[in-house]
Amino acid sequence: MKMLTLRLKPKMLFGILLAITGVVVVVLSFTSNHLEKTKSVSAVVSASTDKERRDYLASFGWELSEESEAKELTIPDDWNEMYNSYNEIQKKQGFDLAEYKGKKVELFTYFITNYEEKTDGIVADMLVCDGVLIGGDICNTAADSGFITGFDGKI
Repeated sequence: MKMLTLRLKPKMLFGILLAITGVVVVVLSFTSNHLEKTKSVSAVVSASTDKERRDYLASFGWELSEESEAKELTIPDDWNEMYNSYNEIQKKQGFDLAEYKGKKVELFTYFITNYEEKTDGIVADMLVCDGVLIGGDICNTAADSGFITGFDGKI
């Protein structure tokens, strides 16, 4: 019977443990970042018509005036802190504007008539790309008491 013995010096043992720990950290980081299910609603919210957009806002309990505005804009390629903060609001709602950098989108603005006691200057902005809702917000356009939040209206 032959016996195999292996003599490990403390430095070699430490190196092996360090390498194993590194591999475990890389595997855990990869799986937590890539296998995590993201809450994405943009793929399922059609917003190609005025009725679809109004119905989506109504699902949050918003009542809208008849008037609305529409314009085209381009989501910038380079973001400053303001765009990063805005995208954090979008991520909390299940949207992510990062994949739309540099693309032209439509901005639809609806005037909300039932926001708590205040009704002047409260609007719902909806960003639409190729007929799909990709983001948006509820905000107060007044300079003295402005705010911005997700579609649920919770600040």
